[in-house]
Amino acid sequence: MPAVIEVRNLHKRYADKVAVEDVSLTVQEGEIFGILGPNGAGKTTTVECIAGLRTPDRGEITVCGLDPRRDRAELTRRLGVQLQAGQLPERLKVAEALELYSSFYRDPADWRALMHGLNLADKAKTAYAKLSGGQKQRLSIALALLGNPRVAILDELTTGLDPQARRDTWELIEEVRARGVTIVLVTHFMEEAERLCDRLALIDAGRVMAVDTPAGLTARAHIEQRIQFRPSRPLDERLLTGLPEVSRVTRRGELLVVHGDENVLTAVTAALARNQIVAERLRIEQASLEEAFVQLTGKHLASH
Repeated sequence: MPAVIEVRNLHKRYADKVAVEDVSLTVQEGEIFGILGPNGAGKTTTVECIAGLRTPDRGEITVCGLDPRRDRAELTRRLGVQLQAGQLPERLKVAEALELYSSFYRDPADWRALMHGLNLADKAKTAYAKLSGGQKQRLSIALALLGNPRVAILDELTTGLDPQARRDTWELIEEVRARGVTIVLVTHFMEEAERLCDRLALIDAGRVMAVDTPAGLTARAHIEQRIQFRPSRPLDERLLTGLPEVSRVTRRGELLVVHGDENVLTAVTAALARNQIVAERLRIEQASLEEAFVQLTGKHLASH
């Protein structure tokens, strides 16, 4: 797939603070590309430079073949942006906001259709201040899509939402991608990144630590696999600890937890079968993206 965003060696400093040290990444057309990292990692500064809202100190950026600063006017017709700190006047009504923003574009989308498509029609005459958090986020998505963009940047879209509103917003993001819009999603929620993103850039302290699919990142971290079960009869743990695929065995009450490499499940089930032991309540614990982040960056990242 062709690249719609290319960032090479991006660097941005504010006074004596380096916000982005060295970021390089490529976003392919049609994907949901996640930028994942803790608060202060440089995520927002990176996407603000991509959108042409900030000027990098050095580095190269192209979006849809355009330079975000030199070609700013043309880029605004191809790029929709929802920023983390975006706000509207409290008394501005939903329909008024959509009609107003629609007037900014040469060939806008049908704002009434967007309002209906994003379930805001019954809030058309409601003032911004009276909207719930989820409704405000739906409105921000609608505003970002008014210009029929080829690319949409969504920055911390679900921060502050309750779990149901967050999941509703995830469905909206998937619907936007289904319209053919490439999405750059900035987040610090692990579940959000795993659910939505085709690929992820892990950013920490202004640097890209890794870029891969969520599954690829967990595999890259070489995290041990874990299987949990209750043996049908007592067993000597040495039956399992003696297997080369097993690194250790721990207990959770009546359950055994076996840690090991990617072949640990096959090795353990074979050893149990040879000894006429059944693995009851068997559960395979998959490595999580959060564990991968810790392995790759050495830091914990809040996921809720």
